[in-house]
Amino acid sequence: MSTRPSAQELAAADGTTVPDVLAPGLRVLFCGINPGLYSAATGHHFARPGNRFWPALHVSGFTSRQYRPDEQESLLDHGLGITNLVARASARADQLSAGELRAGGARLQDTVRRTRPAWLAVVGVTAYRTAFDERRAAVGPQRRTIGPTRLWVLPNPSGLNAHYNLDRLAEEFARLRNAVESS
Repeated sequence: MSTRPSAQELAAADGTTVPDVLAPGLRVLFCGINPGLYSAATGHHFARPGNRFWPALHVSGFTSRQYRPDEQESLLDHGLGITNLVARASARADQLSAGELRAGGARLQDTVRRTRPAWLAVVGVTAYRTAFDERRAAVGPQRRTIGPTRLWVLPNPSGLNAHYNLDRLAEEFARLRNAVESS
């Protein structure tokens, strides 16, 4: 979809899903909280204008150029993928229950065991804390592993996350990239 979704398309996207960008043996599987309505309406992860996932991925050095959300399948060529803790789209992540996040964490662990990425990067520390029952988790590497897969928590790239501007967000993505390249 090359145009912005209409109000009707956004409303119709509530509760729908966005397919994972996934393959076995990825270098990094990025995990969002859940698709927003804009992403669900377009069928592309992190698609809302103002979301800083794609710029941070590029500025941090994961990709040689800034990809658009409709190019998400190209991430597989870089050993990168995308999934979500909770599959259903909603207007805001705070509309998800703690039970949904915990169930999403269990489903995510099954996905990771099956596909075996080297790293799982969850974007959103609050959602990670709930999904994995790690109340003190902070942005950065985690002690927890899922089999051989190491975990990292990144800040939420949503434009609503005022705690991180693009430069600071890209620094956190670059910390992960450095860890991936040195492991």
